[in-house]
Amino acid sequence: MSDPQQNQGEAPEETFISHLVELRDRIIRAGISVIVVFLGLVYWAPDIFRLLARPLMQNLPKDGKMIVTDVTGSFFVPMKVTMLVALVIALPVVLYQIWAFVAPGLYQHEKKLVMPLVGSSYALFLCGMAFAYFVVFPTIFRVMAHYNAPLGAEMTTDIDNYLSFVLTMFIAFGVTFEVPIVVVLLVRMGILSIKKLKEIRPYVIVGAFVVSAVVTPPDVFSQLILAIPLIVLYEAGIIAARLIVGKQTVAKEEEGSPTS
Repeated sequence: MSDPQQNQGEAPEETFISHLVELRDRIIRAGISVIVVFLGLVYWAPDIFRLLARPLMQNLPKDGKMIVTDVTGSFFVPMKVTMLVALVIALPVVLYQIWAFVAPGLYQHEKKLVMPLVGSSYALFLCGMAFAYFVVFPTIFRVMAHYNAPLGAEMTTDIDNYLSFVLTMFIAFGVTFEVPIVVVLLVRMGILSIKKLKEIRPYVIVGAFVVSAVVTPPDVFSQLILAIPLIVLYEAGIIAARLIVGKQTVAKEEEGSPTS
């Protein structure tokens, strides 16, 4: 940190440029961390893709295979998967670089709050991806295979399309598992009270089923395996927010009369 008197004498343009330089350095460090992990994994790229494709392959008909419709697909798709795995592994370093850039502008109590939230967000996102891989994918592929059997259609897919589907599911369930963090932040920042969160519970339930209907395949069971976790995580967020803001604050909210 430079001397505050020197900072006061700096022109706004110089301060802005120094922030841009620091941001560039942080981005470069984050990018290098991802590239280093990628280079360490690239040798096993085919194995990583096979691991990603296992839920589908286990539900294909006997001797069923995935297909490649793009000339370069068999090379670039495993590379994309490996790069995404590298990003997930290096994400703590990326988040640290973001944290180091914004930390000087935060108050001390905000700094104490950010690190636990970042760590829990990362852990919850991984839990969401794991839930999608171990629970959602086998269920969806099993249901789709059941629908194809009476039609006499052979279920198969292009590896690029499969990657797009998997990414959509990973993002959907990763974001879904962030619901408790969002709820805690809304309460902590004073945007919503716990009492208000309880009041809007019916709308949240309806919204959960709407989101699941858009994201998942058009069968009831697949929609339930996204909607139910959304609702449960929303309730978990309310409980976590109650613990964090303290019982006295919650009691005041419940005793106070509505003003808005």
